[in-house]
Amino acid sequence: MTTDGAALRVTGLSHRFGTRKVLDQVGFTVAPGQFSVLLGLNGAGKTTLFALITHLYHAAEGSIAVFGSDMRASPSAALSRMGVVFQQATLDLDLTVEQNLAYHAALHGMPRARARQRIEAELGHVNLLERRGDRVRQLSGGQRRRVELARALVHDPALLLLDEPTVGLDIESRRFLVQHVRGLCARQGLAVLWATHLIDEANRDSRIIVLHRGQVLADGPLPEMVAASGQPGLGEAFNALIRAADDMPRPPGPGRSGPGGEPDGPEGQGA
Repeated sequence: MTTDGAALRVTGLSHRFGTRKVLDQVGFTVAPGQFSVLLGLNGAGKTTLFALITHLYHAAEGSIAVFGSDMRASPSAALSRMGVVFQQATLDLDLTVEQNLAYHAALHGMPRARARQRIEAELGHVNLLERRGDRVRQLSGGQRRRVELARALVHDPALLLLDEPTVGLDIESRRFLVQHVRGLCARQGLAVLWATHLIDEANRDSRIIVLHRGQVLADGPLPEMVAASGQPGLGEAFNALIRAADDMPRPPGPGRSGPGGEPDGPEGQGA
């Protein structure tokens, strides 16, 4: 175990599906209290990266450490410090809200009394305490997402990962989720890695990690990244980075991932 102070440290991470390389020497860090935005087009490799960080896939090349615990050597220690909201919904629709959270708490070995306290606290924070006895299928999409966030935080992790958490949500639900998580960074020192293709989910206090075709093109505070690009805003800076990367010659052969039908640019307004 190392103790360099990073909540999450990814180093030299590469991954293939067969002969197709989807991540290529990815590296970055997330510090405690930092709201880091992993910004990339659909197909950039964000979900694969999350699957490696959360140990759903085995990282054959490179390393991942959570508060100094190496994912390969000490996966239980690393995962215990981490909360995750996946892109695809993972709640049991036939269980109640409280039952979904209680099951998660049991998986983390929490005593029942402590679990009840944490469930009540987190449901209160997302304004769903009065729905604790309702089956999940009775909730709206935005409410279900808030339950997933509450569940991810029940065991009091110090690192929170969210993969495209606002996809399909209405404007108010999106705003609530973004503001709530940013507030956790500011008030509790929670480290956050927020994957998205929506520009307006980043603000001037965000650290931006641009991922494109499995490679990190830029990594740094939003104002510095925009200033270095010579562009007026994050959207323009992002598009300039993507155009420059796509214009560079790429070696032929099966070892690289193709465009994959990616859209022309991220959605949302420039920051």
